[in-house]
Amino acid sequence: MIVPIILGVIIGVLSSGSGLGGGFLVVPFLLHLGKEVRVAVGTSFLFILMVAISSLFGHAKVGNVDWKVGGFLAIGGILGAQAGPLILENISDQIFKRFFAIFLIGTGLWLFYQTRTVS
Repeated sequence: MIVPIILGVIIGVLSSGSGLGGGFLVVPFLLHLGKEVRVAVGTSFLFILMVAISSLFGHAKVGNVDWKVGGFLAIGGILGAQAGPLILENISDQIFKRFFAIFLIGTGLWLFYQTRTVS
């Protein structure tokens, strides 16, 4: 059980510093451990919740939280999050893995090209 703890520390640092949540790293790790997609996704949310709460307190201490915008995003996110499990129940693991991989590659490319633009 030491490997998940060490990985949790690493992902926690990356998540709290980047705002990415960590699920993009936790899900592949859990899939590698042989968890089913639905269990990997659900379990990653436990991790994300705990890291998010801790990160919120840390960022709030140094004044890095826009409570109004964050609250409105949270309302939309809570509503939208109800659809995720329903969608996941109706697609195959293979389709999920392909979509997830494409999404990660697309996000990575978008971030890469955003850093190349001149302000």
